[in-house]
Amino acid sequence: MTEESSDADSELRQGEVAVALPVQSDAGLYFIGTIRTPWHTRQECPKRGSRDGPICSIIVDERWRTALTGLTGHRRVQVLYWMHGARRDLVLQTPFSTMQTTGTFALRSPVRPNPIASSIVELVAIDGATLRVRGLDCLDGTPLIDLKPERGASE
Repeated sequence: MTEESSDADSELRQGEVAVALPVQSDAGLYFIGTIRTPWHTRQECPKRGSRDGPICSIIVDERWRTALTGLTGHRRVQVLYWMHGARRDLVLQTPFSTMQTTGTFALRSPVRPNPIASSIVELVAIDGATLRVRGLDCLDGTPLIDLKPERGASE
């Protein structure tokens, strides 16, 4: 899930610990498209995508359109995306659901050093460079990192 950070996002809950982020990143990536969903705030967004959820669109940039060749033969696709508004400096977090302080790498929270998310979605259709899918759990406008067919899910 992504959302622009707010002042409330920078406050620490009891037990949480933040660290200073590195001055520069170690690698670059290319966003290959944009994800369109009905959710505009983190509160609206489901915690996990649902197979009977709304149809969402993945719009692949035109330069990468040819890379979609053969994807129609797969029912399910892994979508990797960048939660561009997520906080990145917490090493200990206190989720509202449990109020137990836990290490970031032991959680599925969007708050992580590299806010990369992954969803396995049902591929409904491909129309040009637009994929119609069910099962996403990210905000409208989320940058797309990659698409991969689910292993063993070809038709």
